[in-house]
Amino acid sequence: MTFTSRSPFAAPGEKRRGLWRALAEVLGGGLLILPVLLVEPDLGGSLSVEAQFLLGAAVLALLSVRRRYPITALLGAAAVLGLLPPAGLPVAVIAYTTAKGLASHRHRTAVLPASALLTTLVCAVFAPRCGYGSHAFGFALGGVLAATTLIVPALVGTANGQQSRLLRALRERAVAAEEVRRLTDSESRIHERSRIAAEMHDLVGHRLSLVSLHTGGLEMALQKQSPELRSEAALVRQAAGDAMRELREVLGVLGPLGRDTGTGALTDTTGTRSDIEALAEESRRGGVRIALVWDGPDLKDRPAQVRRAVHRVVRESLTNVHRYAAGTDVTVTVTHTEDRVELLVRNGPPPVSSGAPTGLGTGRGLVGLGERVSLLGGALEAGPTFEGGFAVTARLPARPDPETPHAGPAAPPDGPPSEPDPDRPAGGVHRGAVGALTGLLGLTGVGVLMMLGLVLVSQARTDPEDYGVPEEPRIGMSRQEMEDIMYWDYPLARAAATGREPARPKSVTHCVYPAMPDADFIPLGGKAAPKESDSAAEPGEDPDSAAEPDEEGPGHMKITRYCFRDDKLTAIDSFTVPVVSRTPPWESP
Repeated sequence: MTFTSRSPFAAPGEKRRGLWRALAEVLGGGLLILPVLLVEPDLGGSLSVEAQFLLGAAVLALLSVRRRYPITALLGAAAVLGLLPPAGLPVAVIAYTTAKGLASHRHRTAVLPASALLTTLVCAVFAPRCGYGSHAFGFALGGVLAATTLIVPALVGTANGQQSRLLRALRERAVAAEEVRRLTDSESRIHERSRIAAEMHDLVGHRLSLVSLHTGGLEMALQKQSPELRSEAALVRQAAGDAMRELREVLGVLGPLGRDTGTGALTDTTGTRSDIEALAEESRRGGVRIALVWDGPDLKDRPAQVRRAVHRVVRESLTNVHRYAAGTDVTVTVTHTEDRVELLVRNGPPPVSSGAPTGLGTGRGLVGLGERVSLLGGALEAGPTFEGGFAVTARLPARPDPETPHAGPAAPPDGPPSEPDPDRPAGGVHRGAVGALTGLLGLTGVGVLMMLGLVLVSQARTDPEDYGVPEEPRIGMSRQEMEDIMYWDYPLARAAATGREPARPKSVTHCVYPAMPDADFIPLGGKAAPKESDSAAEPGEDPDSAAEPDEEGPGHMKITRYCFRDDKLTAIDSFTVPVVSRTPPWESP
């Protein structure tokens, strides 16, 4: 029974729990957030340390469970990224892993753009509250974060995921092809043994038929001359008949006996010189130019299984020539010595090369020949030649030893070969080290790209020349337009105006009291507090009196109130309220 872990830190189907791996990833993710805060501390915005810690912990938690819940982790991390830009590198890791694991193109095209859009919208909506600036700036900031930490890692993860799935499919196809080849070779060997059994049936059956025939004649001759031996002759004839019947029953277990014997039924001349010459002549009539070279005596005195093997090797080789190299020159060489019989069938390259073979061969013929030759204690070699042709070489013992068992060629082990584990790196430690280094370099590149984008956006926000002169508020502007051009509601100004402001128009629904960074604080009985640009004294005037108003006492604060009816500006009122300050506002920290 295969154990599959259900840990939230392991992928579906993964056997290990992945707890220690998740802890290491959380620690590494925390270390990835710190450099961003050190390089660009303003990216934390106005969020408190507690809020930043909670958001960072949420990202790290999603990082640890991204293998089990990839889509949830990516969407959650995308939402948090819009609130905490320093978490960009851990989010990039989540985007890479999710895109790499999603095999469905439909899921990728739905999830990845949704995560990028979610980051952009969250950053745009919450930018003023998080201290990043206006909604427009938040939209630009979210777009940069989505492009650098979501889209780019996701595209790389998609490419790597497709490559991994392609390699896995190729490995599976290789395993399947190897299994098919193994089964095909096994079937070829069984078929050849069945053919040998059929030949044995023909040979032994013929001999037993002769024994039965001569025994029947002997039985009739002994009926008058020696009646006491007639029963013995009848017993021999009956035994021969029983042997033939039992032989058919035993060989019938092998299934239908193949009788593909070539140019004619196998006889006592099969495999002899005349038989090989007949095979060559038959091929010549088919358009193949054949040269037969016979070195040594004839094979009439050799065992029948040797002669049949010689016949099968020559016939199968010539058949392959007709299929794949019709019209080429062929040389058949038979060398017969006292101890061995060697065969060589060589053909040159086909006269007209084609991309596909002309025959419909399955490649099983040579496997069957190898089985037959090896059962006799010989060896078969077949392969292409240097000139582009093909050669088949067989070496057979002249008289096989019946007492020595001969095993067939080494076959693959029973059962399908073991499939490689797709989760295990093929290169071991070396491949794992290369992958870790590649990932580190990729994170470095994403970090540099993200920081460049954030720095450029931040500079665009702080450089007033890029924005030009801000538009003055006017009646009819929308609430959104007002938020983009001024600092929004100021609690101190609202508190100072409470009870001292003019009456509001009856049609308005709400009013705001923005902070006015250039507003004057006017002491009672004195002049306006000098600005930095106006701090120099006029000619003939005491510099100390021009720069130092009353140290304490009542004064006036100028407040501008903007009132809206629904989301449209309908009234702009400016007024002053008396205030008491111990420290002039231009000297406040």
